[in-house]
Amino acid sequence: MPRFPIKEAEVAALAEPLWRGLQLNSVIYPNPPVNLMALRIKSLAYKNKLETSLAKKACAEAATTAKDEALEDLIEALKSNIRYAENTVNYDDNKLKLIGWAGRKTATALTPPGHRLLEAPNQSEGWVFLDWKAPADGGVPAAYKVMRRERPAGAWEEVATAVISEATLVEQPRSKELEYRIVAVNKSGDGEPSNTVMVVL
Repeated sequence: MPRFPIKEAEVAALAEPLWRGLQLNSVIYPNPPVNLMALRIKSLAYKNKLETSLAKKACAEAATTAKDEALEDLIEALKSNIRYAENTVNYDDNKLKLIGWAGRKTATALTPPGHRLLEAPNQSEGWVFLDWKAPADGGVPAAYKVMRRERPAGAWEEVATAVISEATLVEQPRSKELEYRIVAVNKSGDGEPSNTVMVVL
């Protein structure tokens, strides 16, 4: 059994053959609940509304295109006058503020990250979880070097790199006194090392 169409175009396409079929076969279908005249009027009413809707849509699209073109024209005019104003006052911020604009921002050099607080809240045989705070000063870190050495005066070595402010290190040396510290880094270089924490695994 066919299903009644859902799409608007399919509904519209069904109206004509249904109306014509009922008209040509009135002996078989003598008393439809919506008489043929009313059905025809409803079909024509839909077609008129459709044509009006399409015309309005075309007008709206044309209006939107015209609005976009006017916006582009305005943008070019504004940019031209802003360039003129910037050059006229040599990017003087106070003078540019008079026209709702601003001068060039002074570029700030990237600096190494600052100091941070390191903790080792969890540890067990062969592994340690390190947690640290992001630097409160200096440049923004791009990554963190996790450094380790054997106490009391072993050489510091990089054992991991992290991009978040925590790391879990596994397969660490056992039965030794170890120290860990964090060094935040960015394009400007290495920041100051963190405090050290001692761990015995």
